[in-house]
Amino acid sequence: MAAVVDGFRGAARLTGGRVLLWSLLGRLPNAMCPIGTLLLVTGNSGSVWRGSAVAGALAIGQAAGGPVVGRLADRRGQRRIGLLAAAVNTVAIVALVAASEGGAPLGWQLAPAVLAGLSVPLVGPLSRSRWVRLADGKPELTSSMLSLDGIVDEISFTTGPALVGLLAGFADPAVGLLLAAALVGVGATLFAAHPTASPPAVRQARSGERLLGTSYVLLLAGIGLLGACFGSLQVGVTSVTEALGRPGAAGLIYGFMGLTSAFAGVATAALPARAGLPLRLRAGTALLFGASVLLLGASGGVLTLAAAVGCVGVAIAPQMITMFALVERTVPAGRLGEAMAALVSSIILAQSAGTLLGGWTAETYGPAAPFRVTVASAAAALLLAAATATDRRHPRRPAPPLTTERLAGSAAGPGHRAP
Repeated sequence: MAAVVDGFRGAARLTGGRVLLWSLLGRLPNAMCPIGTLLLVTGNSGSVWRGSAVAGALAIGQAAGGPVVGRLADRRGQRRIGLLAAAVNTVAIVALVAASEGGAPLGWQLAPAVLAGLSVPLVGPLSRSRWVRLADGKPELTSSMLSLDGIVDEISFTTGPALVGLLAGFADPAVGLLLAAALVGVGATLFAAHPTASPPAVRQARSGERLLGTSYVLLLAGIGLLGACFGSLQVGVTSVTEALGRPGAAGLIYGFMGLTSAFAGVATAALPARAGLPLRLRAGTALLFGASVLLLGASGGVLTLAAAVGCVGVAIAPQMITMFALVERTVPAGRLGEAMAALVSSIILAQSAGTLLGGWTAETYGPAAPFRVTVASAAAALLLAAATATDRRHPRRPAPPLTTERLAGSAAGPGHRAP
């Protein structure tokens, strides 16, 4: 434990405490906007379907724009692209709030939502790329810095929805989104302008090795099903808390799921080496399915709902950590950054699909109906993992040297909760 603490201290000294703070503030809006958009539009329109549609448009924009922003940051430098993205994103979020508060037609709300997604400054992925460059290939320092960044990511994922939920309960969901716009304008801007910002990279020849092998496609499908669980679960929590007369509790419950997920992620690091990655994936999907079934009987009260959602959270971080680790076994080392980006885009697109489907089922079959989508997605993920997550399909291989050049491409990934 002392070695871990010393490593964190060394990483903090190398980066500087302020840029870690800007990194946290700049990525908070990424956790606030999805649930904030859903609460805002649902509350103003009285329709969970409309709220789901606008939140889904935000996610689709993020999935499409994230890799583009990341590639531009690699080629033109994080400072220039980061400042531009922060400015556009701030304006887009404010425009979304204005359109919803003004009762604009659905199309006029979808447009700024898509723009907000397209212009996400990617503080999370760009920070990981930046820390790797600063570590200069030193394995221990690189590990400490990425672990520290993971803690910052979990804090933002936990705090963002809870903050939106509190503001929705005591004020208005619009306040939460306006705060997100302010955090982008300040935190993401200061992060992009910090002296540690990565300079433009020298363009390198793209690896000619094949990326879309069978094992990698299966991982894309598996993490997509996890994304469908996210989206439908979020809509289910929102619609059930609305029906119970406690709409402000949705953000708090979603934040509680992030908290249990964070603790499970820390516990995952303590698992013995003999528990291989394929075995962990099978066990994680079984846990996810079992926990999701609890949701079917948890719509009678806020506390029972929070307990069930918290159990689902326990299965999330181990799932994601394991899948991202398996990517390194299944794709060429020269295309690892591209593969990571596509994996995160897959989960975001599937989350938007789960959100849309969950909104439709809530409107058609009742507030708790989206949880059926969650259970069905978890069941499909379990069947997929049971049939394909094996040591034969994902054989262990020696890790290539951890170099700045190899990992610089991680900036191309969109700003979701990639470990």
